[in-house]
Amino acid sequence: MNFQFPVTQGRLRVFTVAACVLALVAGSGCQSNGSGQKSGDGAPPRKNGRNSAAALSPVVLSSLRERAIEIVEETAKAGDASLRANAAEAASHLPARLRPVLEASLVDQNPGVRAVGAFAVGKARVAPLSKQVAALMDDQVPVVKASAIYGAIRTGTAADRSPLADILLHDPSASSKRQAVDVLGALEEPSARALLKAAAKERFPELPPAQTRLLQLQIAAALVRLGDDSQRPVVRAALYPSQPDELEAAVLAVQILGELQDKEAAAQLVSIAEYRDRTGKQYPPEVRLAVAASLAQLGMPEGSFVAEQYVAHPSPMVRAQVAFVYGVTKGRLNGARLEQMMNAAEPQVRIAAAAAVLRALSRQ
Repeated sequence: MNFQFPVTQGRLRVFTVAACVLALVAGSGCQSNGSGQKSGDGAPPRKNGRNSAAALSPVVLSSLRERAIEIVEETAKAGDASLRANAAEAASHLPARLRPVLEASLVDQNPGVRAVGAFAVGKARVAPLSKQVAALMDDQVPVVKASAIYGAIRTGTAADRSPLADILLHDPSASSKRQAVDVLGALEEPSARALLKAAAKERFPELPPAQTRLLQLQIAAALVRLGDDSQRPVVRAALYPSQPDELEAAVLAVQILGELQDKEAAAQLVSIAEYRDRTGKQYPPEVRLAVAASLAQLGMPEGSFVAEQYVAHPSPMVRAQVAFVYGVTKGRLNGARLEQMMNAAEPQVRIAAAAAVLRALSRQ
């Protein structure tokens, strides 16, 4: 592999859970503003840590929690829809305190925010919002409908799952298709395996090749969640891009392997973090940060040094991902770094840091 890595235009699930939902929020496709940057030396240690990666101490987290809550509440009122969506996702980590943020997201004028909110309500099982989220199953926007089905089921409301099949197979939007797949995997219903296997054989000519590649990766991940381990190699194969336009899929594959707790892939992830091309250049920060986060999910939480390499990166999107990594890895500077990032000039960095604090606190 000898190509030069360009600016990464990858879909980064730094703190959003829905498949490419924020593309609908922004109206500009699944892209970030990250940029490749030569980093310092080092690779994640091959040392096992505790399975829970949130390593910030309870004392530190408690001192940061109130500031994090304040940031989420402020961001939920932002004019930028993508920020409101990120606030809704962050609120799912502390729904008892931030239920008004979740409730507001369900009636947001932007469909992407409604979709993230509905998924977040389901993920957090916020039963008092079951009626509100169930009402969104009648939303005219497919990505919202898919999220609402998940949210309704997770909060105890009966829901017709059949629209998910129609969205996956017939909706022209990549965002909607990927959201339907994420919901099918998250619901972990064995009956969905036949649908997903059929979808895995589809070519989806209505989508650009890059979007088809991402969709197929998510289908493979959903099948693994439903017990089909034969799909793990499909995800692992995407770890090694042969050309620049495959980098986005590589980042997604890294993230999926962490979510799937694929411990057998740990060595491959470490090799990606260590990789240098013939000129000495490493993978872009988005890739290496995703590796650090996924290794933490696999019980190797000593990757905060990767975040340190990019803490002053010029891209706010990269620094948002840095905040995520600080929240799931061990490191004596993690708490101080998150405190600093909650005071960053860029709102996307502040909300990412606040979400990292609340996520870490929810796992203590």
